[in-house]
Formats: sequence, C-alpha cells, structure tokens
Amino acid sequence: MSTAATTAPTADRGISGERVLVLDFGSQYAQLIARRVRDQNVYCEIVRHDITAEQIKNHAPSGLILSGGPSSVYEDWAPRCDPAIFDMGIPVLAICYGMQLACDALGGEVSSAPAREYGRAHVRISNHDTIFEGLPPETDVWMSHGDQVSTVSDAFLPLAQTSTCPIAAVKHRTLPVYGLQFHPEVSHTPEGGTVLKNFLVSVCGCSGKWRLGDFARESIDRIRAVVGDARVICGLSGGVDSSVVAALLHQAIGPQLSCILVDNGLLRKDEQQFVIEQFTEHFKTNLHVVQAEERFLSELAGVTEPQEKRRIIGRVFIECFRAEAANIEDARFLAQGTLYPDVIESGAAVDGPAATIKLHHNVGGLPEELGFDLIEPLRDLFKDEVRRLGIELGLPEELVWRHPFPGPGLAVRCLGEIVKPRLDVLREADAIVVEEIKAAGLYRQTAQAFAVLLPVQSVGVMGDARTYEDAIAVRCVDTDDFMTADWSHLPYELLARISTRIINEVKGVNRVCYDISSKPPATIEWE
Repeated sequence: MSTAATTAPTADRGISGERVLVLDFGSQYAQLIARRVRDQNVYCEIVRHDITAEQIKNHAPSGLILSGGPSSVYEDWAPRCDPAIFDMGIPVLAICYGMQLACDALGGEVSSAPAREYGRAHVRISNHDTIFEGLPPETDVWMSHGDQVSTVSDAFLPLAQTSTCPIAAVKHRTLPVYGLQFHPEVSHTPEGGTVLKNFLVSVCGCSGKWRLGDFARESIDRIRAVVGDARVICGLSGGVDSSVVAALLHQAIGPQLSCILVDNGLLRKDEQQFVIEQFTEHFKTNLHVVQAEERFLSELAGVTEPQEKRRIIGRVFIECFRAEAANIEDARFLAQGTLYPDVIESGAAVDGPAATIKLHHNVGGLPEELGFDLIEPLRDLFKDEVRRLGIELGLPEELVWRHPFPGPGLAVRCLGEIVKPRLDVLREADAIVVEEIKAAGLYRQTAQAFAVLLPVQSVGVMGDARTYEDAIAVRCVDTDDFMTADWSHLPYELLARISTRIINEVKGVNRVCYDISSKPPATIEWE
C-alpha cells in the first residue's frame, strides 16, 4: 500500500467553458469567494497566488479574482502575483489585499490606515459603474483591513468610500480591473452577491451553466478511473459529510465499497444504532463496526489540551481503522468527508498560506503514513453544497439535514478531562438540546446546535440542599457557510425548557448557560 495521497475530483472543461480562478493570497475567505461564485452557477477554482500569466492561459478563465490576505503590500516578503496578468485582457476583481496589490502594481500607493476597519462599515457609492449596478447609493459592507490604498494614479476611477477609507472601490479606466476594499463574499455584506453577479455576468460575460449535479457526475467518473477494480474503505460517523461520501462512492463503485464505523466512545447518543440502520437498510453496505471506546478513553486519560486531543484521536482512529481494514481484501483507498472549512482552518490548503486555527481530525490529526491512498471528493465543497449534493444523490432528508458533528466527536465539546461519566452527562444534555429545538420546529432554521460540558463546577440549591455540580453551555448558531456565524436568537421559552430539562434530567448538572458569541471572533466549536 502506498503513502497517503489526496484525490479530489475537479471539473471537466467539457461541462462548461466558463470558469473563474481565485488567486489565494492567504485569506481565510478564499474558498468562500469560490463558493459564492458557484452560487452564480459559474465553476470556480482556487490557484496559487504566484501562478504565472502563461499558466493562467492554459486554464482559459473568464475572470480572475484576487483574494484578501494577512500581509502588507509594502513588506518585502508580501505575496505578489505575476504583474502580466493585468495586461491579459481577462477581467480582474481584486478584493481587500488584492485591491491594494493591484493598485500598487498599476501606479497607486498603499499605506497603514489612520483608522483600521474591522467589521461592519457603511459605504457610499459615488459612481454606479457596471459592478455596482442595481445597488443603492449607500450600503453596509464587511471590512477587515489595517492598510488601505492612499492614492491612485489617473488611470483609476474611484467608485466608493467610507468615513475612514476614501478609496473603498476603484475601476481602471482602460483595463478590465476592479478593486474592492470590502469583502463581497461574506454574508455580512448584504449586497455582496449582486456585486459578484455584476462582475461575473456584466464584466466577465458568464452565462452560468455549471451545476452541482455536474460535480456529482464528474466525481463519480473520476473515482471510477482512479479506483479501478480496487476496494475503497469509508469511515462513517453518522454525520452528513461521511454519509454523502459513502453515497457518492456507492454510486461510483457499488460493491467495491466497505464502510467502517469506529465507535470511539465519543459519539452522540444512540449514534451507533443510527448508523447501522442507515447503512445496512438504505445502502445495503458492507458495514464493519469496531468497538473501541475503552481504547480511546485510555489514550485520552488525563489529556486536556484541545490540539493534543485531536492528535490522539486521529492517531488511534487510524490505528483501529487500519487493523479492521487489514481484514478487508484488496483495500487500497481510504475515503473521507473532509470539507474545505476543515482544510482552511487547519492551514492545510495547498494554494494559500492561511493561518492555522485548529487541527481537524480529517486533516491535521492523521499520521503521515496512512497505508492507504486518500480520496477526499468533498474537499472543495462547503457544508450547504454537500447537503445539496446529498439530495442529488438520493439521500433521505433526515440524514442530509443533520447538524454537523466534529471528527473528534464529543472530545472537543467535553472541555477538560475526557472520562466516560462526563461524556455520558454531555450525551444526555446534548440529546435534550436537539430534541427541544426539533420540537420547536427550529432544527432546519438553525445550522448547528449542541451542548458543551464545561471544566468548572458551580454552587446551586436543589431541594433545600447545597449542590456543587457541572455547568452546561448551549451553543446554537446560524450560518450559510460555517466560515462566519452568528448565535441563534432562540425564544426565551425554548431556552427555559432546555435549561429546565437538563437540570432536572441530567444528574450532576445544576447550571445551564447560552453562548452568544459570533464567529469570528469565536469559533463554532469550543475546542
């Protein structure tokens, strides 16, 4: 068996000649830009920021987008692009750092801003050029910059400004180059979709022929070509991602697929039973269940540091997985449900120097020597795209719309020491949270809801007796893409029912808190 390698199906140029390339300068939002472009039914790929003009010609893109990034243009080590791309006649939309880079390359100046802008800002549009067609004279946008373009050459036409950023958007007078200091790709810019659509349709001339169904067909063809007559093993967790991967593989190679569920003792309540029912009744899959709770909890004993938890879980998972796979003849490939948010937050994106936020079980937690070739067909997709793909593949809605569950399971929701009694408390509390949100008819309206067991105890009073017991935090968020998220404004009555039930029904808990942090600055998961 060979060293780990990633196979991620990409689009065939035969589907549509329209595609846009995103040059990644290290932005946490680079893939989000690509995802927003796909919303307009235009296929989009992320490439390295230092791709040459000649290499770009080989892609024959309809347009280029320069992403944001954490660097300053005036630093010697700042990432740059091939300046020849601005003379290719291909439309360019430069965002944040990308705008600063484009203006610097074409005769402008960039400096540290007198007043930094992070978060919501109010922009005034002074020139409704093509890219701002259909927008009101003033609108809210999302800013994230400490530098800004201070001057531009006469070749540029300023289009918009904020109270502290006099050049918030520009257009080159003779080249098809546009610059935006704000981020149109995030949901916090309400008119961002219109701006991107104007660029894609009116500037690039795209007609929007790409569909997610194309991705499914291309992925199935690519998987068949790569796998041949070998066997693929897929790790199941009961979550949406691994389920969609299994469905995709099932359609691609049928009986050549074997699924393995490693019960690590960190699963949700009744999770093993749920997976067995779904993947023996719905798919008739060759399913292997590994009972490994004792092994995982033994390895995690005394470990409280989040990254170390992830490393241990990743290592032990692969060890258990490999041992079971050894009993499966011709097993050569391992399929995983890794998504791009997992990759970008792990700092593992090959096309951009994004900062590491956390290790992900499917990314940073894996040993270098897997013993399998790795297949990650969802690696370039966001959660909502995966759900849509699941529907395309015929998965039941109950499964497709399940809230996400992290690869390390309850270990990253059980803060502090990982022991079975604490996990059992968390499992019961978590089940109550989900039950009540479903009963209130809000499960589909919320993106993710769960309980977190805190590593602190507090004083309480029950039946005239003093208690000193655990505290549970309830986390519920609304998001379209899981890169940014806001806390769900649940009805007080619902929060009261959740709190009452947890305190009354879960032994050892006497306090419930509600997490009202957004992402950023917080993350969705606590660890």
